[in-house]
Amino acid sequence: MMGLIQQLRRRTPLGWLQLSHEKSRLLVALSGIAFADVLMFMQMGFQTALYDSNTRLHRSLQADILLTSPQARSMQNMPTFSRRRLYQAMDIPGVNSAEAMYVNNIIWKNPQTHRQTSVQVIGFNPDQPVFDLPEVNRQLQSIKLPDTVLFDRNARGDYQQAIAKINQGEKVTTEIEGRTITISGLYTVGASFGSDGSLITSDQNFLRLFSRRPASNISLGLLKVKPGYDPKKVAKALQAYLRDDVRVMTHPEFIEFENNFWRTNSPIGFIFSLGVSMGFAVGVILVYQVLSTDVNAHVREYATFKALGYRNYYFLSVVFEQALILGALGFIPGVAVSLGLYQMTRTATNLPMYMTAARALHVLVLTIIMCSISGAIATRKLRSADPADMF
Repeated sequence: MMGLIQQLRRRTPLGWLQLSHEKSRLLVALSGIAFADVLMFMQMGFQTALYDSNTRLHRSLQADILLTSPQARSMQNMPTFSRRRLYQAMDIPGVNSAEAMYVNNIIWKNPQTHRQTSVQVIGFNPDQPVFDLPEVNRQLQSIKLPDTVLFDRNARGDYQQAIAKINQGEKVTTEIEGRTITISGLYTVGASFGSDGSLITSDQNFLRLFSRRPASNISLGLLKVKPGYDPKKVAKALQAYLRDDVRVMTHPEFIEFENNFWRTNSPIGFIFSLGVSMGFAVGVILVYQVLSTDVNAHVREYATFKALGYRNYYFLSVVFEQALILGALGFIPGVAVSLGLYQMTRTATNLPMYMTAARALHVLVLTIIMCSISGAIATRKLRSADPADMF
């Protein structure tokens, strides 16, 4: 190991010397790599925000097992099933409690701009808290009042003035389906790709808003398991007992169920994955152009080395050295620009766009692979070159 280190220290950094000799070409190459990295960072950020934003409510549910209709596809599309299944679920050993939740989308008037927009309404029995959201649980008594709701302060849209009034203790009113409702408080969840925002209220208020919907038709069944029981085994017993009337999922399975919809059944997930691939391909092409130009510019010098007895692996090492230097240096501005774009996107859309160490490492590895592929392609001419043909 020490011998290898000494050998590397004695080695002339020919790759770096060639890159730094042409400053303008180096800057162009670094700009191209940074651009490719920004493309990959943004697509990965949007993809992660897609999954995180659409499962924030799912993760906050206080339930070990969830029941849905077999036709349910996501939280934005929740067909109903009979509430009677909750009573039947209580017959299974290990089930401690079973609560109903109502979910539906509705058009309401923005209390600030009075423009109509879509929001998701969630209703449940306020005497049985179902969310692990302290802000909601502190205000359960208020949503028992008729036509009273809680509003998500991180909803997408112009709500700043209305939110300021609510924070000052004022009650804000607006209309849903010609019915006047009162916003008595706020909570924090955030917008998603499927919904601009959400309202939380009691099951009775929900049924007032959706007057044609029978109380016996629910969207979700939230089951808690008794201590000492395995939720997976209880869920399996429930599925066998309830047969095909409902879909039974553990809490982690319910979160993955939502993610899987956006990953496979929605074009958005595919688009973001394609975007990462395109960013990678753009980077390969840009780096190849730079390295290929450099190889062509110094092909006579390489031929001289070859005539002196240097083997192909030496030329490969020089070009790969250039590729790794370009990848490492181009990655730095790519990260810096992406951090700024993440902040701007988060402010504009309220989507959870954050840089993580795992994502940065992932893009760095992709950048190194991208540059290595470009280097391997650029050295094909050197491997087949005959020194006699160069002069």
